[in-house]
Order: sequence, then structure tokens, then C-alpha cells
Amino acid sequence: MRTRWMGWVAAITTALVCVPAGAADFGAHWHDGKAELDGYRLVVSRYHEDRTGTAVMIFVTEPFSESKRVKVDDARANPADTFDALKLNLVRDFQTGIYDYNTMVSVFVRTETMEPVKVSFSSAEWCGHVYSEMVFAPKEIRGTYASYFEGESGPIVLGRPKGGVTEDELFIALRGLRGDFLAAGESRTVPYLPGCFYSRLAHHPPEWTQATIARMKEPQTVTVPAGTFATVLYDVRIADGRTGGFWIEGEYPHRIVKWSLPPDVSGELTGSKRLEYWKLHAEGDESWLKEIGLPAPKQ
Repeated sequence: MRTRWMGWVAAITTALVCVPAGAADFGAHWHDGKAELDGYRLVVSRYHEDRTGTAVMIFVTEPFSESKRVKVDDARANPADTFDALKLNLVRDFQTGIYDYNTMVSVFVRTETMEPVKVSFSSAEWCGHVYSEMVFAPKEIRGTYASYFEGESGPIVLGRPKGGVTEDELFIALRGLRGDFLAAGESRTVPYLPGCFYSRLAHHPPEWTQATIARMKEPQTVTVPAGTFATVLYDVRIADGRTGGFWIEGEYPHRIVKWSLPPDVSGELTGSKRLEYWKLHAEGDESWLKEIGLPAPKQ
């Protein structure tokens, strides 16, 4: 399946010679047949205490179905219904006393426009499961929320205000993979949809609020376990009272070096690697985790 996908990518890359340089740079980097894996040291606030854990961000392009909103097996089978998507899987794992949380947010955006098309979320811990999915249309967001908590399950139906930004897409948008989200020193107040992870831990249904996002004028030097980086700092202030920041690597591909946005107290980069990770599933391939600064599980 990956071979068929790479054939479709070759056609896209050839077409990029007719588009602006920024888009061509995107294609050259992100259509190389690999995924970007970023490891993080994570601190999460839960039950009024800071919990230490790990996070992994997996960024990869893949062919996506317009009608089904899923990855397609053969991108050439129905090209009229297939577009190029950038996917982020953000995995958070942390312990709370005797039991742990294992969560993942999947964010899909069109690589042509960087607009979100789908966000899904899952959470597993000893009490039970939660799953949500939101599909984005031009004027609305529809989906479903399934929870083991009474009274939380049901359909999701939201408007889509002009210029609205979702918290989950910030992890892609602020990287500026096709151009800066904001100019240095610029700020913008936008309709804002809090993230799935926050909504789950706070037991808040998804609903639009407002946030002010500002890019600091001067670069910031940040030291994390992966090293010292020159970064661009984005400040985020949400009407619900949460405040935080994203420190974005100055050089392409503008990785997220650090972030802090409650309930995430901090996420600090431990390592980064471009890999065909889907091939690294044999016994012993756990050792590759050290490439992104994370410990291999004990056998």
C-alpha cells in the first residue's frame, strides 16, 4: 500500500514545480516517504497535582478520502475523491497514582490549504473509554462523542465561524509549514474551539469561545532535553482563563520545541527523527525509541 501511495506522491511532487516556492519546499520535505517522530517529556496537571509522563507527535502525509474521511488504500483508484492530507497523531501517556492514562488526538489537515478536515480523540484509563470524532465541513462541524460517563455521549453539531481555530490544529498551524501563522509582533483574536484532551479532562462539551494568539516580536532561546534551539514564541490566551505558549523551532521544519497549555503544564522535546516507523514492529525495534529520546519499555 505504501508503494502505491508513493506513486501518487510522485505525481504531486512533479506538479509542485508550478506552485510557489513555499509549497514546493513542503512537498520536498513531507513527501519523502517517511514520518516525523518527535518525543517529549510531558507534565500534565490532573487531580490538582502535576503528573510526569511522555508524549509523542507523529506527523506524516497520506492520501485521504473526501467522502469517507479516512486514509485510502490506493490513492490512484479514485483520484477525484482523494486529496493529500497531513496527519498528526499526538499521544500522551501519564500516571495518576495506581492507574495510567493513554490518550491520542488525531488531526488531519489538507496540505494544500492547511485547513482541518477531521479530528478524532481516544482516552483509555482504568475507569473506561472515551472516544470522539469531528468532521469539518465549510460551515459546520459534525461528529459524535462516546463516553462511559453518564450524560456525556451524543452527537456533536457545531457551527464553524469564519476564521475559527481549533486548539488541536494549533500543533500544526503554528509550525507555519506553508508560511507563518502570524508575522513577528502580530496578534489575532479568533473564535476558538478548546481541544479534545482538555474537554475530556475537564468534562466540558465542545463549544466555541475566543482566544487571542500573539507571536512575540523577538526570537526566544530555549533549552530542552533535545538541546538548545532558537525559537519563535506564540502566546495563547483563552477566554476560559487558560494561558499558554508554543515555542516553535526557527528553522524548517519548525518543530514544536516546547509547549504549555493547561492541562499540559509542559511538553519538552527529547528527540526527533524521520523514520518509516510502520516498518519498525519487530522484536528489538523498541531500541529506536532512544532516537526520539524516550526509554524503551522493560522486557
